[in-house]
Amino acid sequence: EELNRYEAKIKYERDMRYRESCVREQAHKEGFSLGHNEGAYQKAVETAKKFLAMGLSVEQVANGTGLSPEEIEKF
Repeated sequence: EELNRYEAKIKYERDMRYRESCVREQAHKEGFSLGHNEGAYQKAVETAKKFLAMGLSVEQVANGTGLSPEEIEKF
């Protein structure tokens, strides 16, 4: 059971990194500026902090903001 949880965590992290790279690539193709992407990132960070203060789990915050669990754990 512990191995299954570990493998699920690794898969989730890999999927999130892939998702993030796809979002960045799509934004680049659509001509968004880096500043726009940074603004969206900062908004996600602010939202994540609010979610954490509300008592949501790291996984829930990650699902709600699109940030990786590793990023969220830094707060």
